[in-house]
Amino acid sequence: MDHEDAEDVEAAWQAADLAGLPTTAVDLSQVTFADSMLLNALLEARRCHAVDGRELLLLGPFHSAVSRLLAVSGTLEHFTITHADGAVTPRPSPHDCGHTG
Repeated sequence: MDHEDAEDVEAAWQAADLAGLPTTAVDLSQVTFADSMLLNALLEARRCHAVDGRELLLLGPFHSAVSRLLAVSGTLEHFTITHADGAVTPRPSPHDCGHTG
């Protein structure tokens, strides 16, 4: 997913926003290339969903390119990820500083 896909991605976000459903699921399981365009779109969608009190789910499993983009950018922990097997990786609580004990 790159800048050539920007118009399609924008149209999909607008349709999701107009629908106003409580949850938007973004299936990234078939995405094999991801750059800053995708990252910016996901972060903006996350921000808009949070403002509206809606949930944004990312569906995996992810190709290594998507995993790497989210990990290297430090944004992986900001998303709730659901895998094909139904396992959910919840976002950490805003009050969770990663401390144990």
